[in-house]
Amino acid sequence: MAKLLIGAVVGLGGATVGVPLALGALGFTAAGIAAGSVAAGMMSSAATAGGGAVATGSLVAVLQSIGAAGLSTAATAASSATGALAAAVLF
Repeated sequence: MAKLLIGAVVGLGGATVGVPLALGALGFTAAGIAAGSVAAGMMSSAATAGGGAVATGSLVAVLQSIGAAGLSTAATAASSATGALAAAVLF
């Protein structure tokens, strides 16, 4: 039981801290896509492929949405459950 609790805490930490930090480092920020970043390169490629627009639901659009607003409650819960499962399997 302790392993599941530890895994859930790690999963929750990853979802609430790790994901926003990683996306911010790539340039997906609350203020928008950072100039000169990996995210800017991805957006440029996606816009070129889309004839000047980034498609709704594309990887760039989803990552920017998460970067701006964070993960949804459901995604955070899923990450916690995954962390608990991984802890149960690995430890």
